[in-house]
Formats: sequence, structure tokens, C-alpha cells
Amino acid sequence: MIALAFDTTSDHLTVAARDASGRVVSRSVDGARRHAAALIPLLEEMGAELGADPRTIDTLILADGPGSFTGLRVGASVMKALARGLPTRPAVWSASSLLARAAGASRAHGARVLVATPALRDEVYAARYRLDLPRAVETLDPPAVTLPDLIPAEGVDLLVADLPAKLVDRLVDRLQVPAIRPPLSLPRAEALFDLVGVPGGATPVPDPDGWEPVYGRPAEAQRIWEVAHGKPLPNPAR
Repeated sequence: MIALAFDTTSDHLTVAARDASGRVVSRSVDGARRHAAALIPLLEEMGAELGADPRTIDTLILADGPGSFTGLRVGASVMKALARGLPTRPAVWSASSLLARAAGASRAHGARVLVATPALRDEVYAARYRLDLPRAVETLDPPAVTLPDLIPAEGVDLLVADLPAKLVDRLVDRLQVPAIRPPLSLPRAEALFDLVGVPGGATPVPDPDGWEPVYGRPAEAQRIWEVAHGKPLPNPAR
């Protein structure tokens, strides 16, 4: 049996596969608007490396946002297609992309990890977690859109950020904590495996067809339309 994990929430597409023996292989691709073309070939490539039959996939784990609207749509579409089309009817799990970054960057028991990633218009997506893997995860502050200077300076032991270097420096000065920066702060799909079955970690998705990712904010094209027309876009996907 094989488990697949993928994170399509940013320009850094990352995928991982794990077989029944625990062997893990991973791939990544950098660049906006490459996810749709790259995701399926990367999944097939990893399956071939593991010598695994795609019909034995029994678990899917997806980073569910917040992040890139288009990237999230690609990831959700692939997950739904696999969940519906595979004869194994795999179990499906999702986890916050920010939680996955925290889990991939820190193994300190009880550490309070602040994750901050770009959210356009000088804002960031930020969340704070207390990690005690593999035993438990506690969400101290759920993912939200905010301004960097509004992030509270207390209750943080480690900063995980892929923001511009000067902005990370400013946060470090305010928070007075060490920082993990790119490339180590970028998403790693294999970190999603560590959140499955952990209290407070990944969440089971019993109805993949009806599931939607956590976008964090409307698509940029939607925002531009609403500003231009002075009213909400009819039936927006939020």
C-alpha cells in the first residue's frame, strides 16, 4: 500500500510518497502556474521509483491552505479525482499548510512555532502552534490574514517564515526568537505524513467530493472585479 501527500499552496509545489515499509520519496517544482502540468507526472514518477502500483494507494494527505487560490484548486481537484477514481477508495486527510510547515521545521517538544507566509498586498498568513510530535499538536492561533507588525510578540519560541529577508529580520527583532528561513521554511509534503493520526494534527475528510480548501482570502481576480464593479462577485468561491 502507498500513501501520497502533496502541498500546492505556494509557488513551491511539493509531493511525497511512502510505501508500506516506510520508505519515503519526494519531489518539488518551483514556479507559479506550474502545478497543473507538474503534479500528476510527479506523482507517477514517485510511484515508479517505489515500484508501487497506483491501484494500491490507500491514503491521501493534502495541505488545505491558506495559500494560492489557483494552487489550492489544482490540489483539491487532483485529490478529488484520485479519491473518486481509485479502486482502493483511499482514506483522505487534510492539514493546514501552515501547520505542515511548522511540523516540517521543528521537532522540539512543546515548542511554540509561529509560521508566516506571503498573502499579497503587504499582508501575511500567520498561525501559531505548540508542537509535541508525534504525541499532539495544539493550535494556539489559527491561520489568519494580518499585517506583520500586528503579529503579537509574546508566546513564540521559533519563527518559520518565507517572507522577504528584511521583513523576517524585522520580525526576529520584535519577537527575539530564532528564525527558519528558505529553503528550510518552504513546504515539504513529507511533513504531512507526521500529522496523520495525531491529536490536533491532520483532519479526516469523509466526503472528498464536498470538501473545499481553506483559501484564506478570495482570489485576486475576484478582488479586482469587485473593486472595479463596487459589489461582490455573484456566487464567489470563498
